[in-house]
Amino acid sequence: MRLFAIRDYRLLFSAQVIALFGTGLATVALGLLAYELAGENAGAVLGTALTIKMVMYVVIAPLAAAYADRLPRRMFLVALDVARALVVLALPFVTEVWHIYVLIGVLQASSAAFTPTFQAAIPDIVTDESDYTRALSASQVAYTMETLLSPVLAAVALTFITFNWLFIGTSVGFLVSAVLVLSTRVPNARKSDQAGAWDRVSSGIRKFASTAPLRGVMALNLVVAAGGSIVVVNTVNHVRDQLGGTQAEVAWMLAISGGGTLLVALALPKVLDRTTDRVVMMYGAILLVFSVLAAVFMATADVASWAVTAPIWLVIGAGMALIVTPTGRVIRGSAQPSELPAAFAAQFSLSHVAWLVTYPIAGWIGTAAGFAWAWSILAALAVIGTVTAWVLWPRSATQAPVPTHDIGKRTATAQATLVASQCACVRPV
Repeated sequence: MRLFAIRDYRLLFSAQVIALFGTGLATVALGLLAYELAGENAGAVLGTALTIKMVMYVVIAPLAAAYADRLPRRMFLVALDVARALVVLALPFVTEVWHIYVLIGVLQASSAAFTPTFQAAIPDIVTDESDYTRALSASQVAYTMETLLSPVLAAVALTFITFNWLFIGTSVGFLVSAVLVLSTRVPNARKSDQAGAWDRVSSGIRKFASTAPLRGVMALNLVVAAGGSIVVVNTVNHVRDQLGGTQAEVAWMLAISGGGTLLVALALPKVLDRTTDRVVMMYGAILLVFSVLAAVFMATADVASWAVTAPIWLVIGAGMALIVTPTGRVIRGSAQPSELPAAFAAQFSLSHVAWLVTYPIAGWIGTAAGFAWAWSILAALAVIGTVTAWVLWPRSATQAPVPTHDIGKRTATAQATLVASQCACVRPV
């Protein structure tokens, strides 16, 4: 493929894949670490850690995006990778729950700054229009495959080693990523046309508030977060305490949800050729509502089993993909080329705000009052998000044609477009 003949892109993509799979291993390990330190309260610990992550992403990521053109990108990326490697390396040695919170805060602050800076580098290296499109597709495939394969790799590894070694693997992944980034020729960012950081952050949110399809996307973010929080926060306690599963079986259950995401991601391009984004996303919302309601029934009727849980987790993964995958198309069809960077940055922040609401519900209420109560609240939020999206995004609200960008404009919008691909899978670390 001509795309991978570009040396600097090949190195950056390799760095992305290695860091992603390391992060996926740490996702599994963090849940098991929380279970070891807190037992039946692991959900509350994990919920707090994830809430810290969301705060960092909501606050720091937009600011990093706003100031990305003022930083020496290559060395900044290397420094952030090294910082993340050191933090993850310290996680196996924690002995108190508050240690997790401090380290996760530092780790996620680094990741929140890394993401927009890394994404902005791709279009300055891949300048051909068709190659850039392939680069976006490759990035999405990498995120999707990591969601499925990282838990599987973790499950296999946990058959032979303890979960603390997964943190070691993550740390090595970040260091290898740093070496690969250091070996590239990443140019510094071009200066933005918008003078003020606040203007860059707020203009996208104003665009969402004033455009019907984007208001619908805002509501659907809540539906995705309501379903996804059950899988991310509650799987470890559900599998270990209610199903009597092992550490490896926690990873396999996470992989089942990732499998639902992958199956939909593979099938959806042909579907989107025949129908509208709105139809697909609304079906995804309805599917998530029914899957969360099924989880509520499982908890209240006390019928938890592998045969019941696995299909619910699979459908949650599929429903999330139905909503998230077309989101970038909706944004591109609802904004002018000059508005795209701010619009995608706004989606990044707004989607994380939704998770900031749902993570504590799954973690704290799930621990204090039980899964039935927590999942019932999440089901109510999923219903509210679905109905709100249906009202705010009527069938009559048409999107503007997806703009065709020249290479220069593509460069200006690159960071934003790649941000959309991040939203497919929100991970603890």
